[in-house]
Amino acid sequence: MGAQCRPGVRPKRSRIVGLYTNPPPDSTVVCVDELGPVAPRAFPPAPGWSPDGHRIKAPLEYGRGRDKVWVFGALRVEDGKSITFTSRSRNSKGYLKLLQKIERAIPVGLIYLVTDNLKTHKSAMVRQWLEGHPRIEHAFIPKGAAWLNLIEGWWRLFRRQALVGVDFVDGYEIDQATRVATRQLNRKASPWVWGRKPKPSRYRRRTFVYRI
Repeated sequence: MGAQCRPGVRPKRSRIVGLYTNPPPDSTVVCVDELGPVAPRAFPPAPGWSPDGHRIKAPLEYGRGRDKVWVFGALRVEDGKSITFTSRSRNSKGYLKLLQKIERAIPVGLIYLVTDNLKTHKSAMVRQWLEGHPRIEHAFIPKGAAWLNLIEGWWRLFRRQALVGVDFVDGYEIDQATRVATRQLNRKASPWVWGRKPKPSRYRRRTFVYRI
């Protein structure tokens, strides 16, 4: 990733895009993030229309339980497989647990982690663990560029699969819904490709031939 950037291109952003589009040989790119806190409450159903043509409305729910949890997640870009688990707080211990799960899931090759530049991601505990596991390397995204992390799009699928239209009582039910939704999303996983697909060439319906 030592290639020089063009004028006007930010090096940190170009490095992340380069990991998506042209990763180093024998390496795996994993997007990492934490979702939350998720509190036990009634999540409204997905927007839609009733059979008689009326907009479905859900009563507002302001009650939130005290049993909040964080969802730690890791998305493997090459095949769309994910790893998730819940934790009572977002701290270095929870992030270290996620790193250990990623290492077990990817036993060979270099691992590049695309994640936010948070204190819990570069604490003394995490740095000490990484010294003994040189296969794992962080690729921190710059501030204000969360869109560079592909797991942000995956979180939308996760919320729709696990949270929408469900009434949770405690953190245990959130954990159970997290595990079920992750298994369901992994069954139909597909690679995540950076950028938009090129537009198809215009099809000529009529061809006019002029003869002189």
